[in-house]
Amino acid sequence: MSALPEASEKRAAVQSMFDRIAPRYDVINRLMTGGLDQRWRRHALAAASVGPGDLVLDLACGTGDLCQQAAALGASVVGADFSREMLRGAVRRGVAAVFVQADAERLPLPAASVDVVTCGFALRNFGSLERAFEEIGRVLRPAGRIALLDVDRPSSRAIAVAHSLYFDRVVPLVGGLLSDREAYRYLPESTAYLPDANELRAGLEKVGLEEIRQQRFLFGAVQLWLGRKGVA
Repeated sequence: MSALPEASEKRAAVQSMFDRIAPRYDVINRLMTGGLDQRWRRHALAAASVGPGDLVLDLACGTGDLCQQAAALGASVVGADFSREMLRGAVRRGVAAVFVQADAERLPLPAASVDVVTCGFALRNFGSLERAFEEIGRVLRPAGRIALLDVDRPSSRAIAVAHSLYFDRVVPLVGGLLSDREAYRYLPESTAYLPDANELRAGLEKVGLEEIRQQRFLFGAVQLWLGRKGVA
């Protein structure tokens, strides 16, 4: 039986799930990726040229990993997440950012107010990716940048088999033992919510992004989308 909620229930189900797994989320991320998740976040920020003077909005910020790294580069950071427990975790860590409980589809920020929008492994959790992209396009200043990370499925058949064994079997097993069984069944299955590369590119272009490019890591198991908002 699938762990994916019905479309009408997705927002509430995902919010509840992340509230439940927040206390051990960071530990399990490091364990499952061998710390590579932090390397991919650093690469994303470098690829988007994040630095002093930038105002960065991190969507679905969780407990603040990307926020912490962006602040260390000298940027001012706003972290937005709809999970209250994730945000409490970020505050407990002492991350140098302003945190707000908010839905990525209805951001409480003015138009053209941020320089960079980041997102770490959460695109597939949004109720409507189309509306989240519209909000990204709305809040970005002209020439503002994006760096959006998420999982992917390797295209090589041999690698895909090994990846599936780990991602679809080992991750739910270990996550279930250490945290929440249903949540760690959902996380691999939620790749079904991600459109293919052509559709993702088209969605970003539709909201005014240009110079869009995709980078892939770990034999295609992770993807990064970069781009820049056009200047009228």
